[in-house]
Amino acid sequence: MKSPSPDKIRNVAFVAHGGAGKTTLAEAVLFLGGSVSRMGRVDDGSSALDYAENEKRREISINLGIAYANWNGTKINVLDCPGYADFYGDVKAGLRVADSAVVVMAAPSGVEVGTELVWQFLDQMNLPRAICVNKMDKEHADYRKCLADLSDMLGARTAPVTIPIGAADGFKGIVDLVEEKAYIYDGPGKFKKEDVPADMADEVSELRTQLIEAAAESDEELMEKFFGDEALSADEIRRGLREGVAAATIVPVVATAADSGVGVESLMEVLVGVMPSPADTGEVVGTKPRSEDEEKRPTTADAPLAALVFKTVAEQHVGELSFFRVYSGKVSSGNDVLNTAKDETERMGQIYVMVGRDRKEIEEVTAGDIAAVVKLKKTSTGDTLCAKSNPILLKPVEFPKPVLEVAVTAKSKGDEEKISSGLQKLHEEDPTFTASFDPVIKQTIIGGLGDLHLDVMVEKLKDKFGVEVEREKPRIPYRETIRATAKAEGKYKKQTGGRGQFGVAWLRLEPRATGEGFEFADEIVGGAIPSKFIPAVEKGVLERMGRGVLAGYPVVDVLVAVYDGKYHNVDSSEMAFKMAGSIGFREAAAEAKPVLLEPVYSITVTVPDEFLGDVMSDISSRRGKIRETGQSGRYQVVKAQVPLAELYKYSTHLRSITGGRGYYEQEFSHYEQAPPDVQAKVVAESGQPAEVE
Repeated sequence: MKSPSPDKIRNVAFVAHGGAGKTTLAEAVLFLGGSVSRMGRVDDGSSALDYAENEKRREISINLGIAYANWNGTKINVLDCPGYADFYGDVKAGLRVADSAVVVMAAPSGVEVGTELVWQFLDQMNLPRAICVNKMDKEHADYRKCLADLSDMLGARTAPVTIPIGAADGFKGIVDLVEEKAYIYDGPGKFKKEDVPADMADEVSELRTQLIEAAAESDEELMEKFFGDEALSADEIRRGLREGVAAATIVPVVATAADSGVGVESLMEVLVGVMPSPADTGEVVGTKPRSEDEEKRPTTADAPLAALVFKTVAEQHVGELSFFRVYSGKVSSGNDVLNTAKDETERMGQIYVMVGRDRKEIEEVTAGDIAAVVKLKKTSTGDTLCAKSNPILLKPVEFPKPVLEVAVTAKSKGDEEKISSGLQKLHEEDPTFTASFDPVIKQTIIGGLGDLHLDVMVEKLKDKFGVEVEREKPRIPYRETIRATAKAEGKYKKQTGGRGQFGVAWLRLEPRATGEGFEFADEIVGGAIPSKFIPAVEKGVLERMGRGVLAGYPVVDVLVAVYDGKYHNVDSSEMAFKMAGSIGFREAAAEAKPVLLEPVYSITVTVPDEFLGDVMSDISSRRGKIRETGQSGRYQVVKAQVPLAELYKYSTHLRSITGGRGYYEQEFSHYEQAPPDVQAKVVAESGQPAEVE
């Protein structure tokens, strides 16, 4: 088995608000396209795409489902993206390698929160799209209202290609406006082709005229025919639509009921006849490795290889599967390729095309196609694989950053190493999930895109690696510093039965500017402390700085000078001067106006206009400082700086106050002095004596 030519491939991402029936629709495409023998269902766990145990339990898409179908001599690569915001990492991965998208919306609900969010993604990527108004057989289904919502809420210039015959219990088929024919269904793939019902003739005539006008506007030749009152053939209408879709001026719309398979053939006709192929993209653009110089490749099989790994999955009994799209050239099992991101050579293992979990061996993958390869040793998601003689670096997937962090501890003693290994493997599968040990707060911190995301990752840790963890609120990695200059004597004297311990070091502490770090100065003159003991003084200072003087947090941005001291020819030792350095720092810091520093994060919040006031008020209540507001399409963007202590589970709260329509990103900005009440509370909770002037 080999890949078809690029013009006979469609790479299509299915995206939607959760619950719109997206996966069921994709299953219907696979069934009609001959990839599965029966239509799987999400609610009974028989879906080919939602096959993971946690997906079956929750009856939602959690992972990017990858499969293919064949229709009229064209291969449709289906990228079934999750519908819930917590799993938008896989949405970004699917969209990165897609040439177009199908936005699925539920006919009873219209445009929902998830519809708006994925529409934003598509706008940002300028990705061609079609709309499928699904669930026409459900109560309150309203196709016309959906069209109005698409125009009013998303600004879409829709071009209905099919319209429903009936709705809810009365939904029995569709009218194809291109062919001006009715399709009356009696099950998936079973229909009769008839004339347009008489009571729909006027509506069909009006909408078909609008469709033809939209198609004609995309092509000068067709426009001339249209204004010359010449009829456009079905093929000419599709040609005009194809050009309009590629230019992002037209969004074709079809009506379906995926459960019963009604209208799915028309969607597949749109995918094959209207949506762009890899050949239509022309060239893939990347850069030369270790350079900003642009590098291009034609989308042809005879060009040098350029492929992008967009998803990694660890499968039991198989190993690690790397999903990749070939943008140019071709690759076969056994080929040596260059991983330009790692500057390493990889040997391609067995290559498969996938239908969910099921896989079929393929001899060769060529430009435009998607496949999976097993057991690449050093390759991870986002890496480029290319010909060693013609290196290129493709733009990786732009994954959203974690917005929620929690601390985890092992439920059973001795599981720490397994947990660490398991968390690392989960990050390799899902780059939006992070895990690290913070030595300052002494906690393992995991991060993700929301509560549900972290729930799923903890479940995966148990299911795949057999270990369980407890979750708790992470401690804040505060820092400490000083605001004044102070001097103090550090004296360590201990007399035992034999040789004693003696060392005296006088230290001066001075504050440094934020970010300047630690500096140690040796100002000893006249041998008050022998030079061999000076490093021991510095070591004692550093150890004490690591333990803090206020609440147990590391001290930063301070100059420490040792300028005088005393020693004993017999009793002085490195240990004695190390202790003297520690004591001297503690005593001087207590007089140097020590303060607590808290981490501050920059956040970018994106919300619809109507929630701007609520969001800004909420940020202010969290001790946040608004830095900037601006418009981005139909949304308001707020940039602010907020203390990390006030951001715990902010993503959940933001969704609550915006009806799920707001989202945000965060990244560390800087440390700044905590307010007195915050400092007092942290010091009190630490249990340490407040060594403050």
